[in-house]
Amino acid sequence: MNIALGTIPFGTAVDQDTTFAILDRFVEAGGTRIDTANNYPFWVEGRTGDESELAIGAWLAARGNRDEVVISTKVGARPTVPGAVTLDSAEGLSAAAIAKGAEGSLTRLGTDYIDVYWSHIEDRSVPFEETLRAFDELAQAGKVRAIGASNMPAWRLERARNVSAARGWIPYTHVQQRHTYLRPRPGTRLPESGHTLVTDDLLGYLAAEPDLTLWAYNTLMFGAYTRPDRTIPEIYDHPGTTRRLEVLREVAAELGATRNQVVLAWLMAGGIVPIVGVSTMEQLEEAIGAAEIELDDELRARMDAAA
Repeated sequence: MNIALGTIPFGTAVDQDTTFAILDRFVEAGGTRIDTANNYPFWVEGRTGDESELAIGAWLAARGNRDEVVISTKVGARPTVPGAVTLDSAEGLSAAAIAKGAEGSLTRLGTDYIDVYWSHIEDRSVPFEETLRAFDELAQAGKVRAIGASNMPAWRLERARNVSAARGWIPYTHVQQRHTYLRPRPGTRLPESGHTLVTDDLLGYLAAEPDLTLWAYNTLMFGAYTRPDRTIPEIYDHPGTTRRLEVLREVAAELGATRNQVVLAWLMAGGIVPIVGVSTMEQLEEAIGAAEIELDDELRARMDAAA
């Protein structure tokens, strides 16, 4: 199943029993990718950012199935000021921060290796050489198996990969950005300061680099495709959205699927790994159902052409 399970509320808004049940069902259904970070959910009052990793670590210990799943976690955006709810004091991507962050994540997860280790945010105060050398040292030590860049524009990703190639270091082979079926207005600024939107430049770069995989977050727009109590984010407020939503409704009706499922199926059909954050079994079952949907060429073409 080409879906990654988002785990921000695990260990906090989602209690341990429900967390374990969701993870069990996800793996039972063929899911392997579990996405977390060393700061989830620090922005919630009273939380440290340890909680999601600790919950996953407890589940791994209870199930003894570490080698059956792909653990994806991140470094760089953990606050260094206790109680902070913004990224103003983020740890950054210095060699020291990466080494410390990795040890913390490995301890909380109860594992001796991370399958995909991401730079969570950009840190332009640190040269690529320092950041990438630190990642390579973790890989050489067997603590990291692949690295990814989250919230990094295409031109910076290209530069980073060139640095790694020139020095024989482990390269970024994964990229994680915010992406969904709707297209934002050009030049839009997001209210979520830590988020970066997928651009046409990035998609073009990914198409030219077969070793790069895009993991997309916020794929379902906080539930706005299907929940009447959630509004479409303002960044999508333009005439093209009306047409895209119309085509999405048509395709969902033809397939007997939900709009969420069609969005996820559309992303997967394009070779993208959608990250789906769930807090209930019902949400998880909907996501699992999306993996069974096949969009033929005609349906994909209709969805792509809507503008």
